[in-house]
Amino acid sequence: MAQAVTEEEVADSGLRYDLTVPLVRFYSNNAAQLPAPFKALQMGSVWRADRPQRGRYRQFTQCDIDILGEASNLAEIELILATTTTLGRLGFRDFEIRINDRQILKAMAAWSGFAEDSFDSVFITLDKMDKIGVEGVEAELLEKGFAEETVKKYLGLYDSLGRQENGVAYLAQTLEGVLEPSVAEGLQEIIDSVSATRSADFKMVFDATLVRGMSYYTGTIFEISMPQFGAACGGGGRYDRMVGKFTGQDVPACGFSIGFERIILLLMESGFQVPKPPKKIAYLIEKGVGGQALCDIIARAQEARQDGSQVLVARMNKNKKFQKEQLTAEGYEEFAEFYREALKN
Repeated sequence: MAQAVTEEEVADSGLRYDLTVPLVRFYSNNAAQLPAPFKALQMGSVWRADRPQRGRYRQFTQCDIDILGEASNLAEIELILATTTTLGRLGFRDFEIRINDRQILKAMAAWSGFAEDSFDSVFITLDKMDKIGVEGVEAELLEKGFAEETVKKYLGLYDSLGRQENGVAYLAQTLEGVLEPSVAEGLQEIIDSVSATRSADFKMVFDATLVRGMSYYTGTIFEISMPQFGAACGGGGRYDRMVGKFTGQDVPACGFSIGFERIILLLMESGFQVPKPPKKIAYLIEKGVGGQALCDIIARAQEARQDGSQVLVARMNKNKKFQKEQLTAEGYEEFAEFYREALKN
């Protein structure tokens, strides 16, 4: 090379950036054979040109859940509840799900006077709010050449928003004529529905500064914010126009992704202990046992399952010794035997 160049200038191909685009490609090729809506769960390695630091790597594992073909906000509600339930079962408490909508971001920028072709530049700066603060955002927007009046109006809207009890309702009223009423209504419905369900110990927080870096998002966006971690541990949103790039016909789609390594890091730092496997119990029932006696045995097995045990209910073989040896090899450590004569007494 005659002169120094950046990595981006010499790279004409790259490793898999996320799991969403490959999923959409699969869906586009197989939609006719897939159920509607189509729900997907996948884990896999992805690569980013990031600067490695705590919880941030150039290669890491994403855990994704997606729903394609569901246009209503039931998709967002189901994805958020599934994710928060999982985090709650892992022992996480006091975390936040920050939520926003790309349509709200655009409406706030348009209301303030920014031209539509400048929105992406504005949002790149807004996304730094947590790091550089309001003054830093203002300075950077002015450095980019935006009019001072427009910048002041934009940040003034955020200042007023911060003093409202219900930010979504405030923006719906303030941005009337710029923001479709259904956008605010749908977002509030997601917040209310998830909050009422209480799938774990967390808060739903409307955050009008939430941007999410992926340009393919078209509507709702959300992130997981952990108090003990300085960055998002997961996030996602709605990407209704991605399938159309492959097929020519848009399909509603929404997804949520968790960063596996970040979750593992937090679990290790919190002293998380892997739960012991459930006790495995085998209920062996002599042939001929039926009626109420069988009902009672099954009910007893169900009670043990509810207490956390793994219970096998099976008929007793003629060679009971060999049967128990096989079950012992499978990890069963306790046996309960039920005989017809004994149950009569």
